[in-house]
Amino acid sequence: MADGVRHTRLEDAQGLLFGTAMCAFGVLILTGAGLVTGQTAGAAVLIAYVTGWDFGAVFFAINIPFYLLAWRSLGAEFTIKTFIAVALISGMSLLIGDLVVVTVMHPAAAAILFGMVTGAGLLAIFRHKASLGGVGIVAFGLQDRLGWRAGWVQLGFDLILFALALLVLEPGLVVWSLLGAVVLNAIIGINHRRDHYIAT
Repeated sequence: MADGVRHTRLEDAQGLLFGTAMCAFGVLILTGAGLVTGQTAGAAVLIAYVTGWDFGAVFFAINIPFYLLAWRSLGAEFTIKTFIAVALISGMSLLIGDLVVVTVMHPAAAAILFGMVTGAGLLAIFRHKASLGGVGIVAFGLQDRLGWRAGWVQLGFDLILFALALLVLEPGLVVWSLLGAVVLNAIIGINHRRDHYIAT
């Protein structure tokens, strides 16, 4: 798309619905295999594993402090869309487990499928000027201001979270989880580029 293209509200709505549905499905694949991911979602997954609380509720709550940062650095439109996206994935995550059953034969397959499905979902969300909050807000802001690719920024945060995951999960599951994060962030890093797609 060329510079200056503006999405309509209908386009934004379908983009956010598609993106959050794909991400909720990705989390279902991930947690079904007992894996973890990075960013704020990964922190929410770890907390859910340790406490037994629902991922959707934890994910919604953990994002609340980041909205002020988003409002100040990225503006009202981005913040409102991000809040909507976080609310959608939180709600979908609470419901999807009762609607869809996923059986994964090997954690490597779960990791790769998670990375691909969630990567596609995040691309849709990013391209409609939103994120899934938390680290995504920081990464999106750094990409806008410094030109750092969001996927690579997020991968740096992921490495820290995976080190913490070793305290909760078996090392083998953390290794497979890292594979999923690499696939996810490579998809975003390669495809989410200002010189390829800019929508205002």
